[in-house]
Amino acid sequence: MNQYVTGAIIKELREKNKMTQRELAEKLGVSDKSVSKWETAKGLPDITLLESIAEAFRISVTELISGNTVHNANVSANMLRSKFYVCPVCGNVIHSMGEAAIHCHGILLMPLEAEPSDEQHMVFIERVEDEYYVRIDHSMTKEHYISFLAAASSGDMQMIKLYPEGNAEARFKIRGFRRIFYYCNRDGLFSIDPVKGIDDRKSGYDDSQKRRELEKTADMLFG
Repeated sequence: MNQYVTGAIIKELREKNKMTQRELAEKLGVSDKSVSKWETAKGLPDITLLESIAEAFRISVTELISGNTVHNANVSANMLRSKFYVCPVCGNVIHSMGEAAIHCHGILLMPLEAEPSDEQHMVFIERVEDEYYVRIDHSMTKEHYISFLAAASSGDMQMIKLYPEGNAEARFKIRGFRRIFYYCNRDGLFSIDPVKGIDDRKSGYDDSQKRRELEKTADMLFG
């Protein structure tokens, strides 16, 4: 284990929970002197106490060890506020409806921040009956590729895993989707409004006036 709970974290959590050292000690079955030693960096709690300490603070052991407590503000489970996590070692993709403490290969993963699509990651979206056909103008080599595509509405999420040497494309049932997410293994997470992606990719990024007109028309038709 390359991380362990520190006395500073225990003190911070204890004070946040408005507990005295004695009250915490009673919950753990140790002396208040033991808690004091932990908090002054004169000792560490035994590993067998980690679960009890986490329970006393109403958090997980992972949160306790990492020092990052999770506060899930997305209590309504709005999929548009979803979080995506990607392991830099194995490429594992994790989707969460809110904040989470997630480890993979011993690494604490941070939620990705989605950026607007750009000229290096151009998206073409076509509405075909009840589906969105999404294609990204991007290389799909083993070194540089789009890892996944996802479409989100407030109550639904569809994710498609992509692989090197395949095609950077997917089809999604529309079902009120309002955001398309996609992840480049080198440049990170991007997103786009599906309506704004319905245009001619060759002119849409070169002529801003034409793009605005196309977006306005698409908004009137499909908004």
